[in-house]
Amino acid sequence: MSSVYPEGSKEAINLRKSLIPQNFEKFKEFSKSVFADGYLDEKTKHLIAIAVAHVTKCPYCIKSHTRMAKRLGASNEEIMEAIWVAVEMSAGAAYAHSIIALEEIVKEGIGGEK
Repeated sequence: MSSVYPEGSKEAINLRKSLIPQNFEKFKEFSKSVFADGYLDEKTKHLIAIAVAHVTKCPYCIKSHTRMAKRLGASNEEIMEAIWVAVEMSAGAAYAHSIIALEEIVKEGIGGEK
């Protein structure tokens, strides 16, 4: 199965690191601190990241955070539950934003049949 998203060659990955290395290092440090155990444990943070990655539609993030969550002991059920939260939030956002279109209908006086 081919993907529209490239895997990323070593050359491209190294180029990203070398173009502005100080930003790359700061991003790496930031990421490490975000996922370190704190009020939430690392596994929980990766489960949150899986859900967020589904909402933002980042296949790279989905893959990497799923692998990390599994390494940290997350069950398949926990991962799927996080994905279901993402699904609900995405659908919830569409539902909530429907008020924008409905307000335009009301404003324009184009109400439908009751």
